[in-house]
Amino acid sequence: MSRDRSYRPDFPAGLVTGYHDGILGRVRSRSLGVARTGVPQLVLVHGMTACDYLLPGLGELSTWTRVHLIDLPGCGGSGEPPHELTVAEFADAVADWLGHERLTSVLLVGHSSGSQVAAETVRRSGDVAGVVLASPVFDPAYRGLVRVLWRWLIDLNREPASLERVNRPERRRAGLRRLAHVLRIHLRHSLPEAVDALRVPVLVIRGRDDALSTRRWAQRLAGRAADGGYVEVCGPHTFCWRYPAAWSPPLQAFAGRLAAADRRGGSPSLDEPPGSRPG
Repeated sequence: MSRDRSYRPDFPAGLVTGYHDGILGRVRSRSLGVARTGVPQLVLVHGMTACDYLLPGLGELSTWTRVHLIDLPGCGGSGEPPHELTVAEFADAVADWLGHERLTSVLLVGHSSGSQVAAETVRRSGDVAGVVLASPVFDPAYRGLVRVLWRWLIDLNREPASLERVNRPERRRAGLRRLAHVLRIHLRHSLPEAVDALRVPVLVIRGRDDALSTRRWAQRLAGRAADGGYVEVCGPHTFCWRYPAAWSPPLQAFAGRLAAADRRGGSPSLDEPPGSRPG
């Protein structure tokens, strides 16, 4: 893995920004790309209180479909929620946004703690054809506040310094109290139990240098899904910042399988998706 700490990806141009006054506060969305017949649109759900770090990855994904990044209430450019939200309530806000936008058969992509929100959203919306858990948390090997913070510091040293610089303003907006609350609710949430309840195809993506999870746990998480697959890509926890194109091929392949299954009226087979062997 490259250790170039000076790397800084470009943000894509031409973003279309929208706002929805939802059931739990105003939600900002930023969209890019062209919707194509037979190709699912993507909806990205960010990690803990930071949103902009997903924009380079959004730009890469928008080359083959329309992609939407939504800022959860209280984060990024969204409004304040009526109270501090639970993981389930964040999912309610995403499901409400999907309904407002009238998007159907989307591919929901959650990164880091956003993977927990994405899994819970699927349980609340019939408009999701598949879910991607990118850099999912929290691995039992590193569970607990002290271990998580320790592993986060290790991973931070593997990321470009620009990642923390882009996250800092959004975390400052959230404030220490909200950050502590968000970390606490996500540590309490059980992603494996949420995956057990899913009835849509699941793809787990892990950066091979992710210090916050182990390959074994991520593979087991995929194995818990009724229809699950696993892909390993280059990079640390936030691989989509240093390597924004890394997740595009596996996501495009996954989307293609969902579309083909929809045309057949069946379910895609994810026994060995492209890129499923760690490389």
